[in-house]
Amino acid sequence: MVNNDFLSIQEFSKLSGIESSTLRYWDEIGIFCPLMRNDENNYRYYSTAQLLALNFVTTLSDLEIPLKTIANLREDRDPDKILDLLEKQEKQMDMEMRNLRHRYSIIHARRELINFGVKADEADIGLVSMEGMDMILWPQNTYKENDTFVQPLAAYVPEVGERHINLSFPVGGYYNTLSAFAKNPGWPDHFISLDPTGTHTKKAGDYIVGYVRGYYGNMGDLPDRMSAFAKENSLKPAGPLYLVYLYEEFTTQDTSNYLAQASVAVKPEKR
Repeated sequence: MVNNDFLSIQEFSKLSGIESSTLRYWDEIGIFCPLMRNDENNYRYYSTAQLLALNFVTTLSDLEIPLKTIANLREDRDPDKILDLLEKQEKQMDMEMRNLRHRYSIIHARRELINFGVKADEADIGLVSMEGMDMILWPQNTYKENDTFVQPLAAYVPEVGERHINLSFPVGGYYNTLSAFAKNPGWPDHFISLDPTGTHTKKAGDYIVGYVRGYYGNMGDLPDRMSAFAKENSLKPAGPLYLVYLYEEFTTQDTSNYLAQASVAVKPEKR
């Protein structure tokens, strides 16, 4: 120490928790400067009172305010300028948080599907109690004689921005009934996006759930097995059928390893 009122840069760094290299950089760009320099060796010395003054810099730095802005405000600030700065930063952070929540929703939706796939009993058709789920229901699909699901899907892709559809969310199929699925398993009546901001809700309840591996539209005997399960257990389909791919191109390069889950709400047959 030079005297009891001054701290070397190392001492000030230890008390403030700011690295010495950061203090030197802040001094060089004029954000936070030592109170005194030794004329002989150019050593930096700080006053203990500067520990309080440092709060201005560290607070704005924590808020990710640009260093140039902090430097400009260091010698020329007042409540109005600080309020304006905080309001602008708050708006920016609101946008960032919305983006973070959006990316989190995509991660959550895809993790949920993969976890379902890991636990799926592919050979079994079962009755499962499922939670409700919000999603986006796309417009009604139309097909020509030799179409596959690809044609209506491709027709909608240029419009996804206008319809506020994000294709980073998993896309699945919606069939009006189990019968529609059995008749044309490769022709969903609608597409769905598993985007939780959507207004369509898959209701909570009991569902017949089955699985099948293979490329899009290749349902094998899954529709027949689900229909047979409903009949054998005196269950009546009571709503649309939802088809989602637990594994697809996002998860695996092997198209034969795609894993689809079909689920349809049911209720007991009246006796």
